[in-house]
Amino acid sequence: MAVREVLQKDEDILRKSSKEVKVFDEKLENLLNDMWQTMYAYNGMGLAAPQVGILKRIVVMDVNNMKLELVNPIIVSSNGEDIEEEGCLSCGKIRGKVKRPMCVTVKAKDRYGYDFTITGEKYLARCLCHEIDHLNGILFIDKMLKNKE
Repeated sequence: MAVREVLQKDEDILRKSSKEVKVFDEKLENLLNDMWQTMYAYNGMGLAAPQVGILKRIVVMDVNNMKLELVNPIIVSSNGEDIEEEGCLSCGKIRGKVKRPMCVTVKAKDRYGYDFTITGEKYLARCLCHEIDHLNGILFIDKMLKNKE
């Protein structure tokens, strides 16, 4: 396992769409393990593969004492609305309010290629949306609400 560099918001790769994972092998397992180590080294709660320079649809998250690995995640439903402050390992100290769904359901695969579905509310829903946005070349700063003066 290795700690990888987390790319910052001005890196072009963070604006590209990630490709679907088709091979579930030792290379994928090594990447996932590196992503966990990197996320914890940077004191994060979530990390998407593009943030470490890999354009693959892979996310790791540790939210509400729940560790999740999502390969090829897709939001299949969402409802409600929630506005809260967000930050990101790739955006330094920038923080801002973002409107997200209150509840989302995501289909994904695990590191072995097995399908699963997870439904998250409030904070988990926010984190799922934030990390899946990374896979589509979107940063939270793109969705940040403007302060009313």
